[in-house]
Amino acid sequence: MSAPASPPVAAATTEHLNPQQRAAVDYRGSAPLLVIAGAGSGKTNTLAHRVAQLVLGGADPAAILLLTFSRRAAVEMTRRVERILGAASDDPALARAALTWAGTFHGIGARLLREYAERIGLGQSFTIHDREDSADLINLVRHELGFSAKEKRFPTKQTCLAIYSRVVNTEAPLADVLRDSFPWCAMWHDDLRALFGAYVAAKQRQDVLDYDDLLLYWAHMASEPTLAAELGARFEHVLVDEYQDTNRLQAAILKALKPDGRGLTVVGDDAQSIYSFRGATVRNILEFPDQFAPPAAVVTLERNYRSTQPILAASNAVIGLAAERFTKNLWSERKATQRPQIVTVRDDADQARYVVAQVLARREEGVRLKKQAVLFRAAHHSAPLEIELTRSNVPFVKFGGLKFLEAAHVKDMLSVLRWVENPRDRVAGFRAVQLMPGIGPKSAARIVDLVEAANDPVAALADFPPPPSTGEAWAALPQLLGDLRLRGAWPGDIERVRRWFAPHLERKYEDAAIREADLLQMERIAASYPSRERFLTELTLDPPDATSDQSGVPLLDEDYLILSTIHSAKGQEWESVYLLNTVDGCIPSDMATGSSAEIEEERRLLYVAMTRAKDSLHLITPQRFYITQQAGAGDRHVYAQRTRFIPASMLEHFDDVVWPVAGGTAAGVVTRPPQAVIDIAAKLRGMWR
Repeated sequence: MSAPASPPVAAATTEHLNPQQRAAVDYRGSAPLLVIAGAGSGKTNTLAHRVAQLVLGGADPAAILLLTFSRRAAVEMTRRVERILGAASDDPALARAALTWAGTFHGIGARLLREYAERIGLGQSFTIHDREDSADLINLVRHELGFSAKEKRFPTKQTCLAIYSRVVNTEAPLADVLRDSFPWCAMWHDDLRALFGAYVAAKQRQDVLDYDDLLLYWAHMASEPTLAAELGARFEHVLVDEYQDTNRLQAAILKALKPDGRGLTVVGDDAQSIYSFRGATVRNILEFPDQFAPPAAVVTLERNYRSTQPILAASNAVIGLAAERFTKNLWSERKATQRPQIVTVRDDADQARYVVAQVLARREEGVRLKKQAVLFRAAHHSAPLEIELTRSNVPFVKFGGLKFLEAAHVKDMLSVLRWVENPRDRVAGFRAVQLMPGIGPKSAARIVDLVEAANDPVAALADFPPPPSTGEAWAALPQLLGDLRLRGAWPGDIERVRRWFAPHLERKYEDAAIREADLLQMERIAASYPSRERFLTELTLDPPDATSDQSGVPLLDEDYLILSTIHSAKGQEWESVYLLNTVDGCIPSDMATGSSAEIEEERRLLYVAMTRAKDSLHLITPQRFYITQQAGAGDRHVYAQRTRFIPASMLEHFDDVVWPVAGGTAAGVVTRPPQAVIDIAAKLRGMWR
């Protein structure tokens, strides 16, 4: 692959990059570019330098579209680009050139839809539902259609929404989605189709969008030739991070924006494609080069800056058995003698004791708890360990907890703001009016109907005769909504809503003082947004963590161990990693072996877990572990075998360890002196003499 020489002004910015990274940064061919970036290969740094090089080469920052999978990633990427530009150029204006179009697919989609709303039949005041609100709306429609009264149990609102979302994001027929992912719901095919049609109609009547609509509307907008040409011309360069995590709808959007691929760069790693449950497909990245003519140029980043060579050798061996992949073998200059360990323990109790003993031993060697992580395939796998950590007084944080917008009090307050923004939003209104004492679901439904049909929503609300038990509190609600609809006072509006909500917070929640911390946090967050509409949109798409719903979180200056699912750990790294239950039935999960595609994704999941480790890696294999059932843990247990992804031929890359050592005293295990044997059996026999 040949490329024009880089502009002289930019040469200094790439001195520290390796040859493959520089090839990706400097590429200027007419075909699209695919960067296969192995774990720990400096992907983010490479992409940031490529964006900076484009700007240094004369590209308008406002014509660069950078798509990431989190808002934080977009902010970090923008900061890196600005730092690179500042170091490479004496022009202060160039160094301050901001990437005005950097964000997530959903965030960028929301901005474009707001901008093009009138041209595509959307109201300017549309609001965006999070997953829980979308499930509530689909549940309302479900009740209206009478499906909740079926003789046989109809799928729940969450299941219905999951099916709908899978159909939208995979662009697969409903029948195929039911057959492959929701076979127990296949009998409801016709009713589900009717439900989804009614759900879409309800959203359109109420002028609300869900997460999936942000992509769906964008895709349909980009499929219109006039708008597609306009959007394509607007963005000279389109760059996508984590391309292996895209779904078919996102790939279709990119193809519509850049049908010939010119100016398109995607970065990702097929070996880290682990989000099919969200609709992502590894086919997007595997088939990318052949989607264009001429085919995409491919640059592979294989040098790893994170892990030791023995860890990479074992990881390469695991992914080397994948049925289909881009060929790459990660390597590192970080030499070490210690190989990853496969640790055999008796059961999950010993597994927990082993982890605690090793974590504390490493801490005594100077490795802080924060530099160590315990990973697992499913959240419930860590339950015995959490008990042992608590018993041993080891603080920990478990990732995957309640999100900010899932906290009830936050949803309460946001419902008021969203109802002000869009009085036709029934879910927001239904929740907001029930904050009043004495207002239940029936009264709330009547109020929402009245407001939706009225030309003047505030007047209709003020004229509604509330139940006597509501008292004087009712008059304050229409007064509040009327004042907020005048606009012009942002972000002061949110403080006013919080003060109005304060007495209702005290009445509804016993821990009101703790929950108020979230509301004050939301107020501080709101101050960084230019308008109520932007705040509601971006908070919904990228919510921060809650504070009041995570019990036992250590203080900020305290050391603590990291517990995380493998999915939540992607993109992270730690000095020491302990992977629980590296056995068949857990990795691969016994729920994910129904097809070869599922098994291959489970292999990639193990690879992702292994490549999080920098210095030491422990794969723990309990010989026996108890089965957690829906009703709780019982006495059912199974004898397990090492994961199929590490066959005997691969063991040369690992050290085989048995713990505790037979006849010895294992660290962290309490040993007891021999006790006299009590012959209870003899006593039982004596009962019948």
